[in-house]
Amino acid sequence: MSGVSQKTISDDEDGMRLDRWFNVHFPQLGFGRLQKLIRTGQVRVDKGRVKTSSRVQAGQVVRVPPMDAAPEANAEPRVNKREDARFLRDIILYEDDELFVFNKPHGLAVQGGSGTKRHIDGMLKSLPNAKGEAPRLVHRLDRDTSGCLLVAKTRAVASHFGAVFRSRSARKIYWALTVGVPSPQQGNISCFLGKQLTRDGEQMAVVDKGYRGAQHSMSHYSVTDNAGQEFAWVTLKPVTGRTHQLRVHMMNLGTPILDDPRYYEMENWNWVKPEGLGNGLHLHARRLAIPLRNGKRLDISAPLPPHMQKSFKMLGFDAKRYDVQNIDPEDA
Repeated sequence: MSGVSQKTISDDEDGMRLDRWFNVHFPQLGFGRLQKLIRTGQVRVDKGRVKTSSRVQAGQVVRVPPMDAAPEANAEPRVNKREDARFLRDIILYEDDELFVFNKPHGLAVQGGSGTKRHIDGMLKSLPNAKGEAPRLVHRLDRDTSGCLLVAKTRAVASHFGAVFRSRSARKIYWALTVGVPSPQQGNISCFLGKQLTRDGEQMAVVDKGYRGAQHSMSHYSVTDNAGQEFAWVTLKPVTGRTHQLRVHMMNLGTPILDDPRYYEMENWNWVKPEGLGNGLHLHARRLAIPLRNGKRLDISAPLPPHMQKSFKMLGFDAKRYDVQNIDPEDA
């Protein structure tokens, strides 16, 4: 296309993230270039400025600028769809006619970004549905967080379950290893989170309610087991779904998640990591319980990633003894 066009959001695209909408309609457009178009106001929805994370509504009109320029220098290289499909099928925890639940590995990004060449969203193109459409992400996990990731096979299903997540009908349980034992050992965390500029770039922090862009966040936590006062196995149940919410909440309690690359620097805590522990963020999306469209309820758990298995073994934590399956998902 060589000029500006106007495209109307269809009914089955209602609730879709704007970046995902562009990925569906303009797969050749790199994420970095899309960000620039949005940042400079060339992309608008109903004539208003938006963000990549904005959600579109049926009937809204998207202003699409010209896109006939040369592709970005850092555009993603050609991929081997057969290898991607094989990889994704190896990590399936659950599949039906509408959904996949994948056990996302630690260290693999869910979506693309600056410098990210390989990610789940790109690999999903290797598993098209009967209409040739790629499956769609329903929610997201941080690159370094492992565990249950829900993916829809059609646009309509993604829209439905996106609404389910926003309504908080989906129950999510995470396992984490923290440095130190939270006190009290069970409680709720309720605070406002916002982006702050640091020497390493932007990251989330606890802020006042009136802070620009502040969003309320809430999590439940409970210490499942502990190794003296040095480490704790903590079960976390987020009520809201803010960026890096659980990581910031644990840090704010004074018990950061082990090996958190953003919110825990060992030298700042005057602490030396014992030998024998696994390496990598110790945060795992252990369990997902969600109502299906047929009236049944999906309740699925993901096994611990290798680095957390290693740490659990070293610290004497028995995942089978305190398996999350024994927790009522309605309490999550």
